[in-house]
Amino acid sequence: MPIALVFFVHYAYLILFLWVLAEQLGIPVPSVPVLLTAGTLSATHRIHHSYALAVVLVACILADTLWFALGRRYGKNVLQLLCRLSFEASTCVSKTEGYFSRRGPATLLISKFVPGLSTVAAPIAGQTGMSYGRFFIWDLAGSILWAETFLLAGRFFGDLAKRSARFFQLLGHFAFAIFILMVFGFFAYRILKQRRFLQQVRSMRLDPAELKAMIDSAEAQGNTPPFIVDLRHPLDYLPDPRVLPGALRIGPNEVRQHSEIIPRDRDVILYCTCPSEETSAKLAMQLHKLGIYRVRPLRGGFEGWKDAGYPLIDYVQDTPHSLPVLTQIAASTPRKGLTHPL
Repeated sequence: MPIALVFFVHYAYLILFLWVLAEQLGIPVPSVPVLLTAGTLSATHRIHHSYALAVVLVACILADTLWFALGRRYGKNVLQLLCRLSFEASTCVSKTEGYFSRRGPATLLISKFVPGLSTVAAPIAGQTGMSYGRFFIWDLAGSILWAETFLLAGRFFGDLAKRSARFFQLLGHFAFAIFILMVFGFFAYRILKQRRFLQQVRSMRLDPAELKAMIDSAEAQGNTPPFIVDLRHPLDYLPDPRVLPGALRIGPNEVRQHSEIIPRDRDVILYCTCPSEETSAKLAMQLHKLGIYRVRPLRGGFEGWKDAGYPLIDYVQDTPHSLPVLTQIAASTPRKGLTHPL
């Protein structure tokens, strides 16, 4: 047996615990290859399936409990940190908040299967005020479902391999190389996906200073200001309910459903909470496909504008430039989901 495989078998439970714990704490190390390897080795009875499952669950619960407590105490600050560290540019805090809005704690059942969503689900659960007992039950169920999916998949592959002594011998000989290839494959996929997304974002985003100059120029010349859309989730309003001057609060789903709200004859600026502009950038690309071309995400989102020291206002009523548009579509489209008062 190769020395690398002997080492893995000897320290299998410790490796499983530390690897899964690191991933659940937010370090971008994929656990799926480790779980598949452990499951495959359980077919040879060198690793006990029940012990492997137990250490994986302990690692998940420890990490998730920590994030749950931090989310409850520090709220949005923790979520912004995780969003910055997220290895998945296309999955961020706003997406997880949407899951919680639609499915509630049942989100925890599927969160570990979605790259980037796993780590932020626990602090968002804490931020929403969910009791720890309820969180623990749902999180444990989701962790069991996730761990068993890949452990049993590995076990199934191991059972098939055992039917051919030659193939099983080759598998054991190259097991470490296969494991390394799987890990690097996960990293390569995520990096390429992130790079493609960031390239699209960089080509469209607008700096806060540029937006401020556009607003000031419109006011000085008496022109129509940019159409600014606040895409933040209702949970994001809790630490700071203010908005950019003239901004209209509309949820991402509502913008897609009521694209008539978005004017075609002037600049449309979208912003959310995530520092990577994930939500606003994705929506901007979708609106481009609908024929709305003058739409751009705000670099740094709400926090980028706020950190630059530019003015924020209380959201009391609709801005004058948006009211006629909304009044026009009120009779012909449902108003479900629009978060601004009329």
